[in-house]
Amino acid sequence: MTLPPTLIMPFAANFHLSSVSGPIVPTPWPHNNPLGPLAELVGPNGATAKWKGTGFNQIWRPFHGTQDRFLELNETTEELDFDFVSNQIANRGLLQADINLAGIRYLQLVTDSILKVGIHAEPGLWLNIPATANPADKGTVARLANIPHGVSLVAQGSSSLPVVNHAPTIAPASITPFVIGQPGNQIHFPEVNLGVATAFRTPHADIPNVTQAMVNNPNIVLTNALAGHTVISTTTLVTSTKAPVQPGNTPATGGGTSNIAFLQGAQGGPNAVVPEMDAIFWIEEVKLPNGAIQWWLQYTQTVLLNFNGLSWPHVSVATLIRQ
Repeated sequence: MTLPPTLIMPFAANFHLSSVSGPIVPTPWPHNNPLGPLAELVGPNGATAKWKGTGFNQIWRPFHGTQDRFLELNETTEELDFDFVSNQIANRGLLQADINLAGIRYLQLVTDSILKVGIHAEPGLWLNIPATANPADKGTVARLANIPHGVSLVAQGSSSLPVVNHAPTIAPASITPFVIGQPGNQIHFPEVNLGVATAFRTPHADIPNVTQAMVNNPNIVLTNALAGHTVISTTTLVTSTKAPVQPGNTPATGGGTSNIAFLQGAQGGPNAVVPEMDAIFWIEEVKLPNGAIQWWLQYTQTVLLNFNGLSWPHVSVATLIRQ
């Protein structure tokens, strides 16, 4: 697929992204597509693509009152839109020659499917980054996100190219809190037991389809969605705000989160600061029983919220289909 150097962005009809001044020699892109592993997030020739689907959200919220926590659970519907921005985003180099990035703009909207209220809105960018000499990294991807609660983040990572010709292996996810900096030192709380009534968890009437198995392992929602379907190919994007993403993986530097003052707090520790976000996205070519082909996007994301001496995992999962 050949993409134009720039597309007119729908929110600014007269705006074109291009190099400001001086020559830049483009870095050759692998696989003849400047978007590389991100290519299927947009439509043919970089057209805007809309993805829709359902998911599950779990978050431990700070509680200002008789105890420090509240476990919020949400059955979700989601819409995720992608627009191609440019494959000539010039990054000037001092330690090495200039490079060009390719970018996709996105907008994510998540709604509680039972209460019909919005619970998350996130504008941002995905970038495909070519291999570099300084730092000595293979080709990488990055997600730049802005969260209305007052958090901005840069999550970097690797991708699997070429793709694999089968469904992904999806490991379990956990919402069990742990002592800050000690993930092996877990602290268990009764709110995770759906069989025990509590005023500090979302009422059952608001989560009628949530099971104990989903609370124990949110990623079971993803594996259940794949059951009975044939996955022809899978591209995996592993990203984190903490470098390196995985031991021995690239990039070895960069990434991070930034929080507004309220989240940071002052005396007595943070209200709820975000130190880290880790996510895996699977772009899947799926064959339906009738032989039709669909593109699916599945993800699992864990955001750590630090408050009262613990890191509280906030886990979100979803399965989206390109419309």
